[in-house]
Amino acid sequence: MADQPAQATPGQASSAGARTTDTSAKTSSPRDRATVIGLAGAFAVVMVSMIMDGGNPFTLLLPAPIILVFGGTTLAALASTRMKDAKNVPSIAKKALSGADIAVEDTIPVMVHLAEVARREGLLALEKASANIDDPFFKKGIELTVDGTDAEEIRDILEGEIDALNERHDEGCKFFANMGGFSPTLGILGTVIGLIRVLANLSSPGMLGPAIASAFTATLWGVLAANLFWIPISNKLKRVSGIEVSQKRLMLDGILAIQSGSTPRMVEARLMSWVSPKDRGNRNQKAA
Repeated sequence: MADQPAQATPGQASSAGARTTDTSAKTSSPRDRATVIGLAGAFAVVMVSMIMDGGNPFTLLLPAPIILVFGGTTLAALASTRMKDAKNVPSIAKKALSGADIAVEDTIPVMVHLAEVARREGLLALEKASANIDDPFFKKGIELTVDGTDAEEIRDILEGEIDALNERHDEGCKFFANMGGFSPTLGILGTVIGLIRVLANLSSPGMLGPAIASAFTATLWGVLAANLFWIPISNKLKRVSGIEVSQKRLMLDGILAIQSGSTPRMVEARLMSWVSPKDRGNRNQKAA
């Protein structure tokens, strides 16, 4: 296989492992710009359609509705969570907007190489061969294997790590999902406030037009923010979380296979079940 290193001497195994791990890190480094492109494009479409309909997008830039919708939505979502969780929101949003494009299959060559090292030199050799692994989950699994931990115990410990990771991700998804739910309601609230102002000034017909426009601008911002910002970000975080959890479960499968003494070919076959047929074909073409 092209992904496997050439037959190396025992003294070269650890450096080969480091190089394999570094290569895996580089292949998963491209940034995923789909969310940024989608959000910017959808917002632009709304503005263009408004212009084509004879409107002026700058009429939407009214401070009161914007403050009410965005400020009120953020504070309502904050009230629904803990301050500790809220402090992680900026980094979570950054992950959704420009996070790494994780490729689950990129972990497989590293696992296959470690299986080769374990078969050739024993499990203790994995400590040096995996010295440059940056992923804490992966590294912890290898350390447990080297320490001679029972397979069931390794599974219990690492599945606990996966559950904790999933829970942390769910908090971020829920925060933005809450914002998507609160935003239209705050927009309607702004419209009601504006209509109260309209009804209070019925004796001044000249003020009715701008007041009604301002009132419905709040609803527009509420619906727009929910459907073009908060809900898409929440959905993107769910997708990223699902991929990351799949990657961790693939690592867990690989670590248990190595611990049980499976051959490199069996390890690869076992882990390829996590990869879609299309990605398997792409990987085989690269190997060829």
